[in-house]
Amino acid sequence: MPSEHGDTPPLNLDDYEELARAALDPGIWDFIRGGAGDERAVAANTAAFDAVRFAPRVLSGVDKVDLSIRLLDQSWAMPIAVAPMAHHTMVHPEGEVATVRAAGRFGVPVVVSTFAGRTFEELAAAAAGPLWLQLYCFRDRGLTRELVERAAAAGFTGLVLTVDVPRLGRRLRDVRNAFRLPEHVRPVNLPASAAYSSTDVHARSELDPALDWSVVDWLRAISPLPLLLKGILTPDDALHAAGVGADGVIVSNHGGRQLDAAPATLDALPAVADALGGRCPVLLDGGVRRGRDVAAALARGADAVLVGRPVLYGLAAAGEEGAAGVLGILADELTDVLLQTGRRSPSDVDASLLFGGAAPAVAAPAVEGPADPGGGLLAKQGLHSSVSAPVMDTMNFLNEITTRHPGAISFAPGRPLEDFFQTEQIFRWLRGYIDHLTGLGRSGEQIRTTLFQYGATAGHIRDLVSRTLADDGVTADPADIVVTVGAQEAMFLALRALFASPRDVLLVASPCYVGITGAARMLDIAMAEVPEGPDGLTAAAFEHAVAEVRAKGNRPRAFYLVPDYSNPSGSTVPLRARHELLEAAARDGVLILEDSPYRMVGSAPPLPPLKALDPARCVVHIGSFAKSAFPGARLGYLVADQEVVDAGGERTRLADEIAKLKSMLTVNTPSLSQAVVGGLLLESDFGLRARNEVAAAAYDANLIAVLDTLNRLFPEDGQAEHGVSWNRPTGGFFLAVNVPFAADEAALAVSAEQYGVIWTPMRYFHPSGGGENVIRLAWSYLTRERAVEGIERFAAFVTEYTGVH
Repeated sequence: MPSEHGDTPPLNLDDYEELARAALDPGIWDFIRGGAGDERAVAANTAAFDAVRFAPRVLSGVDKVDLSIRLLDQSWAMPIAVAPMAHHTMVHPEGEVATVRAAGRFGVPVVVSTFAGRTFEELAAAAAGPLWLQLYCFRDRGLTRELVERAAAAGFTGLVLTVDVPRLGRRLRDVRNAFRLPEHVRPVNLPASAAYSSTDVHARSELDPALDWSVVDWLRAISPLPLLLKGILTPDDALHAAGVGADGVIVSNHGGRQLDAAPATLDALPAVADALGGRCPVLLDGGVRRGRDVAAALARGADAVLVGRPVLYGLAAAGEEGAAGVLGILADELTDVLLQTGRRSPSDVDASLLFGGAAPAVAAPAVEGPADPGGGLLAKQGLHSSVSAPVMDTMNFLNEITTRHPGAISFAPGRPLEDFFQTEQIFRWLRGYIDHLTGLGRSGEQIRTTLFQYGATAGHIRDLVSRTLADDGVTADPADIVVTVGAQEAMFLALRALFASPRDVLLVASPCYVGITGAARMLDIAMAEVPEGPDGLTAAAFEHAVAEVRAKGNRPRAFYLVPDYSNPSGSTVPLRARHELLEAAARDGVLILEDSPYRMVGSAPPLPPLKALDPARCVVHIGSFAKSAFPGARLGYLVADQEVVDAGGERTRLADEIAKLKSMLTVNTPSLSQAVVGGLLLESDFGLRARNEVAAAAYDANLIAVLDTLNRLFPEDGQAEHGVSWNRPTGGFFLAVNVPFAADEAALAVSAEQYGVIWTPMRYFHPSGGGENVIRLAWSYLTRERAVEGIERFAAFVTEYTGVH
């Protein structure tokens, strides 16, 4: 393999470039070597590297270099991968097979182009290192899905989505040459029926020019493989990429083949790396021609680089041996740079490698808000913003009103009536659980440990919870259940586990239970509302909200709702709408957080929970024993039967990942609470609905009394005149009343002080504002007589307050 200098083998990548130029047809050479427009971006890529100067480090004691790295849970022998390039068969008959074999000698990945000339299966059979699939997204999403599925089946371990080709750049060399692919060159992994000879014509007709950030969600939904976005040049796009869930970004200007005025990749790299701050790997593609270029990219923030054209030059010059020669030279040159600068490995490289550079200092965080006054006083502006959220103050106001007017009839608390609880039950249930453990063969010492020690983080009554859920139509493996400190902890844990990026958005049914919105505020999770319509929640409203979130470059991660007798409105999602919501969630790749605390305290024939209708496993089911057992136990649970797959393909249960978080929050759920509720479940033979029949009948009787009294005091023919209307729940603890005035704290104060009746402003339940003229009424904590008297007081207040206001 002589170079232009005679029998001397190629000594650098320039030598391989000259050999390739001599070996290739001029039109093919121009196709490979050329770029867009005047090729300024091509030149800028190499010029940026040529301008770099290093700072040697003397007497470092470094005598050996280890080039290996670990990226996305994969081991690389050096921080170099082969960039995606189409049509290797254009320069050598073996094409990508030879390239893959050469890369395998050095233990580095090959990013295989969508337009490869050898099949995925052939390449996998030849590979001794990782293979990733580079994707263009076609107008035919079915074709794109098929490519992903075939690559995964062949053993590919990553996806690289090229995001900078709404259309091919104007490549003047190809225009002047009227370039067409040779007849023997075709992308064999694509349909044989398409015409490929003109790369520009094919791209315009087949590639999807209208891609937006939602494509990431779509790819996530069809494949668990790590996904990197190639073509990122700005910090904003990098943050978007991380925000929608990309596993990595590749700083690339497409080798200068797209936008001629694009910046050099090395110049764009530092701002991208700084913006991401280590949230995901950053790779660089474009202009790497020396081992020193690899070192420069690492110093400016890259975790690894991709090398493109030089590998094709080596392949054109000498097939597999030539491609391997290119990679070998890069490895030798990079080793030399690290030794000369006193670095033992790529992980030792930072900005101090560069002449005049320094290792990035850790900047002191900017101080936000005023300084603390001192003397034990703290500035409220210096506390987390959730402390100052308006709903916190308004709920405090509600508590204050209740305390100030103990004689008022309160429709505010949505809690069970204490008449259904007897203190002695606690001792009976505890004894029943102990007897259960004895029956399982547990020794006295084991039972003592169960009751007195922390116990398993995920809970020790998961099997009993599973059997109780089965009575409600939900099949749940005990291993997929986490027993929590009330449903509130379950919400908090689910949000913390699922929301990893600032651009992950929680959709919430609106009006919405304040517990979930409060948890989201505490975790700095953005929210978007799915409004209830006159007929309740609909799949159309959900999908509209999903589209709006995605249009802003964000990812709708999960949707929280209470489908049965919701708090605060009392609405129930109809069966057809349940199926439609599940279908939409599966289609859109959005999880549903289903919270159902009131299902077991209604006497109407129950609709199946969403989790019972969930073949796609897109529902995380949250439950509580606060209403169906007793609130003081503070016992909830979640069912998370989804699987989690890491970059290496290893799978774990989502419930196990959530339990890890719980171990850092509450360690475990109190063993005594679990034992008492476990005894209750055993005593009721896991049928909570049957056990609660008496209480459910009483709550329903209260509801009927409330509705009848409202109808009596605001007859249907006079409701329009009064401007008063309400919904008609079929169970639960709540209903919503529309009034013709602002249902605010001022109105509530008048209602409590002058009419002796307390209610809850519905605007507390609208995260972004709304519900100003709506009141929530809850009747569960009242006897029927007090409920009727309370509605009479309420009607008097509404009538007279309307006349004044």
